[in-house]
Amino acid sequence: MQHDAKTDWDARIAVRSDEERDFTFPDLDPPKEVTAVGGVGQVTIDWSPVDGAAGYLILRGTGERGPLEPVDHHSGDILSVPAPPYVDTTITPGTPYRYAVACVPEVTVSGRPGAVVGAVPLVADGTVPVVGVTVDAVAEGTELARPWVPMVGSERLSQLLCTDRTGEHEIGVELEQALRRMHDEIGVRTVRAHAIFHDDTHVFGPSGYDFSVVDAVYDKLLTIGLRPVVELGFMPRELASDPSKTVFEYGAIISPPKSYEAWHDLVQALLRHLVERYGLDEVLTWDFEVWNEANLEVFWSGTKAEWMRLYDATAAAVKSVDERLAVGGPSSAAAGWVDDLLAHAAAQGSPVDFVSTHTYGSPPLDVQASLDRHGFGDARILWTEWGVTPTHFNPINDSVFSGVFLLRGMRSAAGRVDALAYWVASDHFEELGRPPKFLHGGFGLQTVGGLAKPRFHAMSLLSRLGPVELPVTLSGDGGGSLVEAWASRDRDRIAVLLWNLTLDQTKAAGAPELSRTVHVELPGVDPSWQATATTLGIGTGDLAAAAGELGVGDWPTAEQLAELAERSKLVSTPLELRDGAVELTLPMPSAVLLELAPRRQD
Repeated sequence: MQHDAKTDWDARIAVRSDEERDFTFPDLDPPKEVTAVGGVGQVTIDWSPVDGAAGYLILRGTGERGPLEPVDHHSGDILSVPAPPYVDTTITPGTPYRYAVACVPEVTVSGRPGAVVGAVPLVADGTVPVVGVTVDAVAEGTELARPWVPMVGSERLSQLLCTDRTGEHEIGVELEQALRRMHDEIGVRTVRAHAIFHDDTHVFGPSGYDFSVVDAVYDKLLTIGLRPVVELGFMPRELASDPSKTVFEYGAIISPPKSYEAWHDLVQALLRHLVERYGLDEVLTWDFEVWNEANLEVFWSGTKAEWMRLYDATAAAVKSVDERLAVGGPSSAAAGWVDDLLAHAAAQGSPVDFVSTHTYGSPPLDVQASLDRHGFGDARILWTEWGVTPTHFNPINDSVFSGVFLLRGMRSAAGRVDALAYWVASDHFEELGRPPKFLHGGFGLQTVGGLAKPRFHAMSLLSRLGPVELPVTLSGDGGGSLVEAWASRDRDRIAVLLWNLTLDQTKAAGAPELSRTVHVELPGVDPSWQATATTLGIGTGDLAAAAGELGVGDWPTAEQLAELAERSKLVSTPLELRDGAVELTLPMPSAVLLELAPRRQD
């Protein structure tokens, strides 16, 4: 039953709403200075960035005159990437390939490919290639951006009040614990979730509006120390033009309102109530997002024009309470409708305080160019959903690969987005039904039962970076494309996060030919300092591997749960610092947090 629901969902979620437009995109010149260099098991493609590009599409062909097709890294979502370089591991070693790069001004539009270059990926000869990493540990540095801190995603927040059980674990209690852990251990500040106007919040009572359930939900959230990102949706049954149009197992209504004025009044009443209950100063720190992924037919049964009307009505309602309250959208799938909303808002005079959109399987695109060309250059950029895959019940969600993917995406987004919200905090998540078993490929960073998956461990490693980012240079086979580094300083501590990853999800279980020996030099570091390494890899910090070793069935016993927590935790080990350098092996996928500090005086 659940498999059939997933198959149907995967088919429906790929259907976009109309993409007709009454404006055109700039005709961007293709990137220049394109290079392709073959290494062991990979080809690294590099190019010069182009102003106005949201991303780039990598094209590849074989033979002297064969067609060039987009390189597919099997993410299940868009294939464009935000910036160079790109590492292609979907190749056959020893085969000559031709590559070209095209600019992407918007996710549905691709420009002309540029010059074609050739490369041959090398066949492994039994030796492990070396990547050099040099950290300027004495540099002044810059402030380290933390795009994971502003926001995380969650199941609809009414579930905080749910006393039902999944696998003998109470849903509301564990969801609250998971969100608290995101705040306390990772430092997350806000939570974005669907369906504040779902039937189970009962915003229409016998004598008018009733926000008592909303109050109970937000009271709990604020007690944790988190603030909501209020996604204004879905449609209350009392306002829906067609209540039969629904999404998810819990039946969220996706139809336009039968009265846009009534929708406006509901939003206005909610905002007034929130200001009265929590105070204007508090609510001014919240964001109000219009709907969810209306550019997919599965989430909006109306037209694009009807959704733009909904946006206008919502924005007007928010601003009628206080002009300083922040409203935005389009909260779209796959970076769609960003230009559409901005063009519409510029023409109609509607406010856009932030742009929000979603993507999966690749680092988020750079939508700043869209904001600039429509006159909204100062609007914030919030990626309110992001993750390794858009598909439910996908084993990759429980893998080490997904944890290292999280590191790569956060590093890519740092400094160019205001938030990159991983979707979601907990496996207590029921869009297509409640979890059927403990490890079911759920979106959560934490399991039912509250154990950390590799993606939570990755967040933990990120949280240990210091406040000052240090310059890093990389060299060698895959240096800067396959192997990346993020270095920081915190008073008398240096922390360098290193990882080895391809976006190619066919290699999620590992690829021996992509292993690299990494030689890290830290000139200027006191040679008496102590070095430690905290590793995330297959079999280390790996909950799925630990569950396999223990022979866990659909649901672990209480004793197995405790043993899993112990076996899957991150462990730090000492490293030898020799002449200001350390050397380690990085399989693909894996990550290591290298920390250097003065030796403790016992």
